Amino acid sequence: MSKVVKPYQEKGSKKEQVSNMFNNIANKYDLLNRVLSLGIDKIWRKRAINILKESNPKRILDVATGTADVAISTAGIIHPESIVGIDISSEMLSVGKKKIKKLGLEDTIKLNLGDSEALEFEDNYFDAATVAFGVRNFENLEKGIGEMLRVVKKGGTVLILEFSKPNTFPFKQIFQFYFKFILPFIGRFTSKDPKAYKYLFDSVQAFPQGEEFISIMQSVGYNNCRQIKLSLGICSIYLGTK
Repeated sequence: MSKVVKPYQEKGSKKEQVSNMFNNIANKYDLLNRVLSLGIDKIWRKRAINILKESNPKRILDVATGTADVAISTAGIIHPESIVGIDISSEMLSVGKKKIKKLGLEDTIKLNLGDSEALEFEDNYFDAATVAFGVRNFENLEKGIGEMLRVVKKGGTVLILEFSKPNTFPFKQIFQFYFKFILPFIGRFTSKDPKAYKYLFDSVQAFPQGEEFISIMQSVGYNNCRQIKLSLGICSIYLGTK
């Protein structure tokens, strides 16, 4: 089992706390992402989606879809028949729905309130599933990625995009300083929930990295697991098949 890190306090459900946290920062989330990542997050998403495109999925699930950045980019790059995005934050979904409507993608992308650890879909329903910067927020990591595997068809791909920790000096030290001090400082003045950005640092530190996470994927039942490091290891793409 992976270590459980919560946004606010030790007592209470992580799931409920994460939902409240994202509801609090939803209106600033996209802006903060662009500013705090210097726009690199868009490059990471595009790289991940282009890898998924190789398997030509027609029906895609995007877990922890948030404001639907991945779903929207996927629609533009892969052009699948349908994308379903689920998230536990109603406010994040509200922002995402406005973006989808503005882009005229309502026939392709549907957003639903949903729990990643109890997906309301039948077995073998999707050709592929994605989750970007969301698995750190699962209360039960194994159960969450296990549910994604369950609803994907045999031979289907699950793609996980997540922060990771670089190991190269001095980039490791710069990364740690930025995430621990600079990012929460900026978040304190631009968001009404500064604890959200301290949680980002803490959750990245606690999240299993590289081979450790691949081992968890394999224990749940994933095959052909691999990691692709991005931007000197700040971010990683994890891939597995059913």
